[in-house]
Amino acid sequence: MNPALAKDYHSDKQSGQNQLLSADYDLIRRSIEYLTLNWRAQPTLDDLADHIGLSQSHMQRLFTRWTGGLSPKGFIQAVTLDHAKHLLDQSASIMETAFEVGLSGPSRLHDLFISHEAMTPGTYKAKGKGLTIRYAFHPCPFGMALVMISEQGGLIGMAFCDSGQEEETFADMSCRWPNAAYQQDPAATLPVIKRSFEQKNWQSDQPLRITLIGTDFEIRVWESLLKIPMGHATSYSAIANHLGKPNASRAVGAAVGRNPISFVVPCHRVMAKSGKLCGYHWGLTRKQAMLGWEKGHMPIDVS
Repeated sequence: MNPALAKDYHSDKQSGQNQLLSADYDLIRRSIEYLTLNWRAQPTLDDLADHIGLSQSHMQRLFTRWTGGLSPKGFIQAVTLDHAKHLLDQSASIMETAFEVGLSGPSRLHDLFISHEAMTPGTYKAKGKGLTIRYAFHPCPFGMALVMISEQGGLIGMAFCDSGQEEETFADMSCRWPNAAYQQDPAATLPVIKRSFEQKNWQSDQPLRITLIGTDFEIRVWESLLKIPMGHATSYSAIANHLGKPNASRAVGAAVGRNPISFVVPCHRVMAKSGKLCGYHWGLTRKQAMLGWEKGHMPIDVS
């Protein structure tokens, strides 16, 4: 092919691709505008396709491709969920919230929360109401440890920070249960630190008492973490398979990230499928330190 013709051909081809992308963007822009303005009416795919002037299948493919996998229905659900959370945070009842966001009743709001948040609207709304949580900061091998216990003495929260970051870390943890009552009590939380980090206090016949507060799915994930032996690691996909939900790796990752009892419930032992370290709420450096510290404190096999 003549070089000049080849240049013109590639230029025309690129120009055509740019025009197609521009046209697609205009369709997506109009789609998002329509869904954003009309979300309360819970428009269907058919409604959107008619408004844009495409077939349902074309509309679905275009929207999903452009948004990286989010369908028009998923977009509506995300917007609806965001508004529902705002209403519940403003003390609206579950029934009022359901009708206000355009759902037919509380059962549909329940399904929406279970599907996207793995918790009921009631659990979201309560946010620790009725709980009294005693807490304090203590030095530990990984900086400062925030320990939170229930009135009955069960460990419900452990977090980590560097000196000077205590206020920020407490805010991060307490926002999980914003309606709880908090009492600073270092004398009550000190035994937990000793049980957690002093090897002489590790007693398999007298395990540290913990209280898991979360959704059913989160608790199942956290209980799976407790089964990972010291010095070993697993992956999100392995946990998902263990729970009988092989396609739920992303949901497992979210639950691991929300683990409120770090170190004791060993979310630091979860790696990417490739074996590489991946995100840790209290920092990858701290995660590496925990894994190294554990290897140094493993019982020596003399057999």
